Amino acid sequence: MFFELGIGALLAFAGVLLLSAFRILREYQRGVVFQLGRFWRVKGPGLVLLIPGVQQMVRVDLRTVVLDVPPQDVITRDNVSVKVNAVLYFRVLDPQKAIIQVEDFLMATSQLAQTTLRAVLGKHELDELLAERERLNLDIRQVLDAQTDAWGIKVANVEIKHVDLNESMIRAIARQAEAERERRAKVIHAEGELQASEKLMQAAEMLGRQSGAMQLRYMQTLGTIAGDKSSTIVFPLPIEMLKGFVDK
Repeated sequence: MFFELGIGALLAFAGVLLLSAFRILREYQRGVVFQLGRFWRVKGPGLVLLIPGVQQMVRVDLRTVVLDVPPQDVITRDNVSVKVNAVLYFRVLDPQKAIIQVEDFLMATSQLAQTTLRAVLGKHELDELLAERERLNLDIRQVLDAQTDAWGIKVANVEIKHVDLNESMIRAIARQAEAERERRAKVIHAEGELQASEKLMQAAEMLGRQSGAMQLRYMQTLGTIAGDKSSTIVFPLPIEMLKGFVDK
């Protein structure tokens, strides 16, 4: 009886050991296999057979990871303190490097994204940070992609989500925007006055070259004033219009 129990236990142990030798990897997964502690190969997807006790496998997900970079205190080049957060999109291209070259590639990428965000944005002024996000996103992505390449990671995109300013800075920006609007309004008004004066000068030159045109304009003005019956207007008669009668 004890012999039968021993055989049964041995068979059960062999069955568990055999089942533990099989791994199933999905299409987006790869397995980094180590044999007696040394890297052997990357396997998957599908069914993977391991030698129990000799080979171990670490699963790696190849899908794009969306990493939220927490708000960072950034001091811009013009000494303005802001809080900036971003979102990072990256994926593993080389599972071997992602497991062997860095202890935890998710944590490492997150910490690197935070420091890079502060370093890159600190080189720019506040106006650039608010108006040129696309260019700053590209700069941050290029820096991150270059540094994570050794880990087998590809940074696909970086997007700055929010730039938070304190209340005093918001009021200062509002005053600056209002002053800019007033300046533009004055410039537009001055340009309109300049164009109007140029047109009036051209009209005066044209009327001066044609004596009949001046008299016709004079009569048109008299007709316009005569249409208003609410007041009496004494309008002087130009001497030039009487020359014809004087000559006779």
